[in-house]
Amino acid sequence: MRFFAGFGVALYFLLTGGTPSQAQHLSTYGTPGLIDMPTAEVMPDGNLATTAMVMRDTNRNTVTFQILPRIYGSFRYSYIEDFNAGGTQSRYDRSFDIHYQIREETRRGPALAVGLRDFGGTGIYSGEYLVATKTFAERWKVTGGMGWGRLGLRNSFTNPFAALDSRFEVRPALNVVTGGQFNFSQWFRGPAALFGGVQYNVSNRLTLLAEYSSDTYPGETANIGFDARNPFNFGASYRFDNGLTLNGYYMYGSTLGLQLSYTLDPRKARAPGGQDAAAPALSSMQQVAAASWNLPPEQTAGDGPSTRDVLRSRLGDQGQRLVGYEVAGERATVEVENDKFHVSAQAIGRTARAMANTLHPSVKVFVITLRRQGLPITTAEIRRADLYNLENELDGAWATLARTSIRDEPGGLPTGTVEGAYPHLSYFLGPYGRLSFFDPDNPLRYEVGLAARATYVARPGLTFLGVVRQPVASTLADTTRVSNSVLPHVRSDWASYSQESNLQIGNLTAEYLWRPGPDLFARVTAGYLEEMYGGLSAELLWFPAESHLAFGAELNYVKQRDFDMLFGFQDYDVVTGHVSMYYDTPGDYHLQVDVGRYLAGDFGVTFGLDREFNNGFKVGAFATLTNVSSADFGEGSFDKGIRFEVPVSWFTGTSSKAKLRQVIRPVLRDGGARLNVANRLYEYTREERAGRIVGQWGRFYR
Repeated sequence: MRFFAGFGVALYFLLTGGTPSQAQHLSTYGTPGLIDMPTAEVMPDGNLATTAMVMRDTNRNTVTFQILPRIYGSFRYSYIEDFNAGGTQSRYDRSFDIHYQIREETRRGPALAVGLRDFGGTGIYSGEYLVATKTFAERWKVTGGMGWGRLGLRNSFTNPFAALDSRFEVRPALNVVTGGQFNFSQWFRGPAALFGGVQYNVSNRLTLLAEYSSDTYPGETANIGFDARNPFNFGASYRFDNGLTLNGYYMYGSTLGLQLSYTLDPRKARAPGGQDAAAPALSSMQQVAAASWNLPPEQTAGDGPSTRDVLRSRLGDQGQRLVGYEVAGERATVEVENDKFHVSAQAIGRTARAMANTLHPSVKVFVITLRRQGLPITTAEIRRADLYNLENELDGAWATLARTSIRDEPGGLPTGTVEGAYPHLSYFLGPYGRLSFFDPDNPLRYEVGLAARATYVARPGLTFLGVVRQPVASTLADTTRVSNSVLPHVRSDWASYSQESNLQIGNLTAEYLWRPGPDLFARVTAGYLEEMYGGLSAELLWFPAESHLAFGAELNYVKQRDFDMLFGFQDYDVVTGHVSMYYDTPGDYHLQVDVGRYLAGDFGVTFGLDREFNNGFKVGAFATLTNVSSADFGEGSFDKGIRFEVPVSWFTGTSSKAKLRQVIRPVLRDGGARLNVANRLYEYTREERAGRIVGQWGRFYR
């Protein structure tokens, strides 16, 4: 129950800020299904579901994501009390599922699907299935299927696929030493069995379920005395107004089950319309011309604010820091750093409005350059007349885009640098928190405390950063596990950094960013780069302004820091680096491939695939394969995981550039470990590049 409350409910409260989605019923395995058995259904495209289930001596906690309209994937973390070592040791198990809907349901035929359950873990829940589901009379759904592995145990029969190849008759035993490998040799092998069930929707809130299960729970029966005395399971599901679903079950004639689940659509934030103040209305040309700062000196007292001062103040009210300003004839150029909006198109729109309401009507063209810490990224050129003429058009934002020039901005120092723009100091003092998952002694560990962060931009591109943390409460240091890795302990000694530190220097760096040429970005960072490593990092990125494709190269020389996270170093040092390809598909998907040398000296490749919605909500997965064998890597066989990135504005409805990020690895080992250097150039520049700006231009007038 400690784990059920800590992990399942934590995920629920993390995600319940969004709008609930009308998803299919979720099974005890956290996927569309009946009770224990799967159905051929899928969730609405892009939906994300969390489930926490408890029954006798077992908790299952699952995150399921609808990756494509017909494909969903799941990650599950389960706890079975006293399952191992003759009933003296509890089992914490990690598993992944994949489900493909071959055919959608039609009036004449059922939905058909194929799936793999626990296809890459220790195999405790391993099974495959083919399943069909059909709706009758709107309220009834009937499901029937055939299963293998754990789903092919009760009243089993010879595998039908044996007619194609005799090797399908026998399911090879799974030789699990490290886990985490794909169990190809077992898929759809061995005896098969039938399963099925019905679902009746009493109302849009209450659902009744009954199923015939082909699972006999052999491991639980042998190790914890579970009694699967009959194959019949019965349940009821009730959906509340806030989208939370509560399920109750009577299972296998011997036990009760309880489940909480929540499904949301990441596209729909808690406050989709936003909570920001409306953009300033455009003032008439006559009003702007008559403003005191636009009058000739002989008509004013001469001691009022200048046009630049007024513009800087108004931009500041919109979260934009003015760093460059110049007027030449009919063209006005401003350079800003966007401190507020996570959508750059909205920052450009607010900047253009401030210019229109401030600059003399003789200025006909607005040139707006976006910078970050002085680094120029992208320029948008907008005609003033278009801003006025299209504001109230039904499709005004996109009509404005058609008349706007968006281009690369490789320039150096800001045009007409504004006094006081540099040097610039910003700082933060407040609480911080960190989570660690899947330590077998305690699956959820945490650290909370106070953090101080200071960023000093001495001149455009040159930044000094310092981060200091003081833990107040932590369970990270309580682990008793000692690394057994045969590789250099580049990550697996993570607990020692909490056990032997008090006041912590997280980062202490000097960084220089610049533009070597058109479409090129460069970075050099030196110092304490992250909590475990310090040294020198250099990077070059080629990222054409309107391209979906980018390439980068990074080279680092680092030494491992002392466990106290202060100023000392250990003896281990390494040269590490990667060449990277980044590709934004025309849809929501983003692919990244990194090839190179990792912290333990191993060579390999990391594949990452993320689905990123237009509001910035991101769900993804990654896997790293190197020349380290699964035996040398240890538990998990290779580095892999899932990751989430959620803009704070998604929860609050108020614009902010802050994001919440969480990477969930089944296990943290030394193989495939990469340096966590800040401000890698692709992510640093991507939001201000033309591709992202164009894709989010709908917020230009917001």
